[in-house]
Amino acid sequence: MAKSDELVKYITERVVHYIDTPKDERKGRTKIKEPWTMKWFGMIPFAVSLWVGKKEKAMNSPENREKRSSSGKA
Repeated sequence: MAKSDELVKYITERVVHYIDTPKDERKGRTKIKEPWTMKWFGMIPFAVSLWVGKKEKAMNSPENREKRSSSGKA
């Protein structure tokens, strides 16, 4: 019987604390969800996106643009 009393007391304290906190403060405490790709596959999608981003940067660099444009004219 004592455990149920403690449970009721705990739940009551939590509810009262929730009601006493302002709505703005409660909204500020919400967790930011991680992307589903990160949740399901871990760091692999992040690593692949970094790798692809580096390749795209290298391809769009001014040196490579000049090489591509000069080889296309010939």
